[in-house]
Amino acid sequence: MKRIFLTLSLIIAIAAAGCASPAATHDPVTETKVQGDTVTVATANLASPMKVTVIQPSRALEADNSEKFPTVYLLNGYGGSYKTWPALQDLDSLANVYGMIFVCPDGRDSWYWDSPIDKEMQMESFFVNDLVPYIDANYPTIASPDKRAITGLSMGGHGALYLAMRHPDLFKNAGSTSGGVDIRPFPNNWKMKLRLGEYESNKDVWDSHTVATIAKDITDGQLNIIFDCGAQDFFAKVNNNLHNDLLARGISHDYISRPGIHNGAYWSNSILYQLLYFNRKFQGK
Repeated sequence: MKRIFLTLSLIIAIAAAGCASPAATHDPVTETKVQGDTVTVATANLASPMKVTVIQPSRALEADNSEKFPTVYLLNGYGGSYKTWPALQDLDSLANVYGMIFVCPDGRDSWYWDSPIDKEMQMESFFVNDLVPYIDANYPTIASPDKRAITGLSMGGHGALYLAMRHPDLFKNAGSTSGGVDIRPFPNNWKMKLRLGEYESNKDVWDSHTVATIAKDITDGQLNIIFDCGAQDFFAKVNNNLHNDLLARGISHDYISRPGIHNGAYWSNSILYQLLYFNRKFQGK
């Protein structure tokens, strides 16, 4: 297991330190930048079809190109959408630099669970049964778990680790930036009780729907894991706890703690480190 510290070889300036309130964990991002395709994926697992942004390397669009590419699923946070990540980073350029396909679904404030009380919010089933099969059928992906990665910010960071830990047959590579990796300290925030029920009367349900608990079921080498959190972020403690728990269990992972708060400046920087990591894993390094 490794703990990464900032070095001159890794790109971009650090987001400014500060403090933020858990009430502001929506994506503070202006979602105006348009990149890639916007597609609509049919599903019986949600109340309505899902809009998804898909960004391919430019060479994937050439008529005579038969190359296939690894895929990175980028999950938005609470209050965000399929437009969040394209507004945070120039994914068009990054797709060309790394030869990756980026998939940005719409999290719909779901925390990426199958809700046990809302039958029209079965987001985990949507990913497994609808989204991944749709992307592999319609885009030039390498349809193999070791060539798929999933990561996200805040709610999406929790969702990425949650989905990968529960479905290593789909995702070999997983990340999180500023993720709410233990939901239990925040029982009244971000609509979670609308999906899981009140915490006090449904503790077993909350336990089974949080990364901090299900991480205890994974084995070393099952996943390639990278996650990070700003030192001034209100999720810093739960991320440090997850790091220490994985260390104690001998689970290999990369963990980064750097100055920063819960905002777009931090996420637009941190995703670059994660893409470097995923690129190396896609190459078998």
